[in-house]
Amino acid sequence: MAEEVEMDSARKRYEFKKTLEKLAEKEGSGTELITIYIPPDKQIYDVTAQLRDEFGQCANIKSKQTRTNVQSAISSILSRLKYYNKPPENGIAIFCGSVKVGGDKTDLDCVIIEPPDVVNLYMYRCSSKFELEPLKQMLVEKEVYGLLVIDRRESYIGFLRGNRIEPVSGVTSTVPGKQRKGGQSAMRFQRLRLIAINEYYKKVGDRASEIFLAEPEFFERFKGVLIGGPTPTKEEFYDGDFLHHELKKRVIGLFDVAYTNESGLAELVDNASDALRGVEVMKEKVIMDRFFKELVKDDGLSSYGEESVRKNLEIGAVDTLILSGNLRKSRLRLKCQSCDYQREETVQVEPGKKMSDIEFGICPKCTAPVYMDEEVDIVDELTDLADSSSTSVMIISDDFEEGAMLFNAFGGIAAILRYRTGY
Repeated sequence: MAEEVEMDSARKRYEFKKTLEKLAEKEGSGTELITIYIPPDKQIYDVTAQLRDEFGQCANIKSKQTRTNVQSAISSILSRLKYYNKPPENGIAIFCGSVKVGGDKTDLDCVIIEPPDVVNLYMYRCSSKFELEPLKQMLVEKEVYGLLVIDRRESYIGFLRGNRIEPVSGVTSTVPGKQRKGGQSAMRFQRLRLIAINEYYKKVGDRASEIFLAEPEFFERFKGVLIGGPTPTKEEFYDGDFLHHELKKRVIGLFDVAYTNESGLAELVDNASDALRGVEVMKEKVIMDRFFKELVKDDGLSSYGEESVRKNLEIGAVDTLILSGNLRKSRLRLKCQSCDYQREETVQVEPGKKMSDIEFGICPKCTAPVYMDEEVDIVDELTDLADSSSTSVMIISDDFEEGAMLFNAFGGIAAILRYRTGY
């Protein structure tokens, strides 16, 4: 049951992100696009009262077209709010207005979103674009971890945000090597070296504390610090109280890593997998590791590419369907205008371009024009196929190496199979 909730959450996040992308593309001719955010504690009749007042104020708009478009949008919103006695649990966001559809044409478009998190503000705004920032903030990962890798030569600081590793800053050491320069006594050289090491640790601690404590909503979202490096450097740094006391008490663990530059952050996350168990990035890494292990076997249970994965889904051979969160493709059903010819085709979704505006050529049977009869998002189509055979679905981000490889090398579509097939 828990896995089903996680899968649904990943799909909802994908759909939510895709909806925001589409809304961001929409544009009005003037200040004709209305954005309304209604928090759950706002009375609907207060909103409708303001909208009726705004409708009356529209009479002062000089441009007849703008006046008509704004009044049409307000009327459309009012008609939809009649179905709400009170706002939903998380509030509601409404985007309505006459959007450009090509040339000088516009089309009244109204989208209502019940957001995944609580809307904590009331907003009414008219502009040439929809105001999406409050919803975009809901896509920001809720759990944040500080990452620090260190040896006596260099260190690097970053964040783990949900499933994304974010490098921030490096610190270079001026600690002299163990080989002392001529003329210096061993004792004096060792003393100077220890002073330099202490100053370097202090510099790293101050820089890390500055970066981590500046994180917005530190006490709510910042879950802890992971420290990586060779022994005994990381232990010396941790024991020396070089981090701010608020960070020191949030250190989750110390982990061995071979690299202390930017690439060491990913190694730290990998080596801290037990401590991070339950964090989304680790679940995604586990699935990708399974896929790659099957991929290199002679008789491995792996499949990739749209055609192969689709055929395996159709015969129920897929155990886990793996999709990239960056997939932006549509599955189209194309039909002939004159005869019974039809075919299916997958196309890349281009921002700002409607599929209905694309020419799909002529029918090979009768040479009549071919038109689009149906359009389905490929993620929706493939997950529906997966649901019909009780197949698990994972939507993977490209914010880590294996996720990026899924999108770039395998087209964003892969699968772990239940049994070997000929596809």
